[in-house]
Amino acid sequence: MNAHGGNVRAEAARLLVEVLPAPGENRGGKSLSEVLPPARERSCDPPLLQEIAYGVCRYYNELSWLVNRRLQKPLGAKDRDLELLLLVGLFQLTHTRIPDHAAIAETVSAVRMLKKDWATGLVNAVLRRLQRERDGLAAEVASASDAVRWSHPQWLVDMIGADWPAQRDAILAANNARPPFCLRVNTRRISRDEYLAQLRAEGLDAEPTALSPDGIRMAQACDVYTLPGFAAGLVSVQDEAAQLCALLFPPLPAGARVLDACAAPGGKTAHLAERFPDTDILALDIDERRARRIHDTLDRLALAARVQVADAAGEGWWDGVPFDAILVDAPCSATGVLRRHPDGKWLRKKGDIAKLARQQRTLLEALWPKLRPGGTLVYATCSVLRDENERVMTAFVAAHPDAVAEPPEQAWGTDCEQGRQLLPTDNGPDGFFLCRLRRAG
Repeated sequence: MNAHGGNVRAEAARLLVEVLPAPGENRGGKSLSEVLPPARERSCDPPLLQEIAYGVCRYYNELSWLVNRRLQKPLGAKDRDLELLLLVGLFQLTHTRIPDHAAIAETVSAVRMLKKDWATGLVNAVLRRLQRERDGLAAEVASASDAVRWSHPQWLVDMIGADWPAQRDAILAANNARPPFCLRVNTRRISRDEYLAQLRAEGLDAEPTALSPDGIRMAQACDVYTLPGFAAGLVSVQDEAAQLCALLFPPLPAGARVLDACAAPGGKTAHLAERFPDTDILALDIDERRARRIHDTLDRLALAARVQVADAAGEGWWDGVPFDAILVDAPCSATGVLRRHPDGKWLRKKGDIAKLARQQRTLLEALWPKLRPGGTLVYATCSVLRDENERVMTAFVAAHPDAVAEPPEQAWGTDCEQGRQLLPTDNGPDGFFLCRLRRAG
């Protein structure tokens, strides 16, 4: 038996305790982006650790329901790591190509590394029963609640169903799919066709994206540093939907003042700089640590923008000179990118949506006076919920007679009362809402 294998599974269980508090436990979970990087550094098999952590978060309700139906009595809060280890074991049996004998043996080995030797028999018995009954598990899950069948919290199933009744099941299924791996070509340095030729010369399968003229969809994800010219700034990783933000702005002349109001980690700032050379771009972010990532992004791409740590809705950062263009990539529930961040399903609560909508409106109210008459503001979220998107913009336009919504040149996604909505689809763009406003006057 490979002790390292057990280590990875024990580490996954410990990590997931931080992300997925037990029901009723009075603490919020931490994000995978917070806890996974240091765990990967310690791990003997970082890719497997990440695969397990993401997979358990992706299918958490399904795995938990199946496991707990096979326990004679629920495990207590002090054994939360053991419960999650059982989910780690079942995930391997049902959602990976790891051989059954290895998945079970290594997971049982991990019990000892959690210092719970008394439970080795329990874990072995539960996993072997699940292995025997595997052919019937899908039918068992199909008979369960929507929250179990789709592995989403019930409030989110209900909210997506209310907003998008005809598309509900497709959205929930896409949220559980593996995300596509998309690139944005730095067209100041190389054309998309030229970069596609470089990829194919390296034996990498890729195709141009349909909506973004700068985008490429890879057939398979890969280490970015194996991509030709990545370190030299020829290309960035960015989903096709996110690329549409910069593409919505009209041509900007040299010297135009551009604000990216919630800029970290800097992908959209960089795209603006690529599209509009010689403009004066200010990238704001409220988080100093995240703002450093904007510098890193710009440095790799050899692009220029001013970076400032500030709350875009606050005072003291603006010099009083109006902007010609403002991008508001607003804080949101991220319900359009759950396939990339499956922990988000469990970190968000129903009450967060109204709070986020108020925060979005506050941002818009603070930034609108900073846009010159004739200027363009693009409002974007990676959410599929109308309360954060269409309804925010409808209320804002109604309250501001000088706010004129302008449809995009391309008729992608779904037309809303204000703006357009992309819904996540299997191997398609992420869920994204965008609305372009011109300030009349």
